[in-house]
Amino acid sequence: MKTYYDVQQLLKQFGTFVYTGNRGADIDLMEEEVKELFEWGMLDRQTYQETRLILKQERSKE
Repeated sequence: MKTYYDVQQLLKQFGTFVYTGNRGADIDLMEEEVKELFEWGMLDRQTYQETRLILKQERSKE
């Protein structure tokens, strides 16, 4: 997993589609969804860390 698009595709696998029209709000929602998936044991630690890093990088581009 390397891009924002990859994170979107990962969330789609779990039935989560995020698009509010506001990139910052999308990143917030995606962070929350990824956190919940990790807490529920549906994501492994490495995937969780990779997605958090990608979303953090996207936020810094804002």
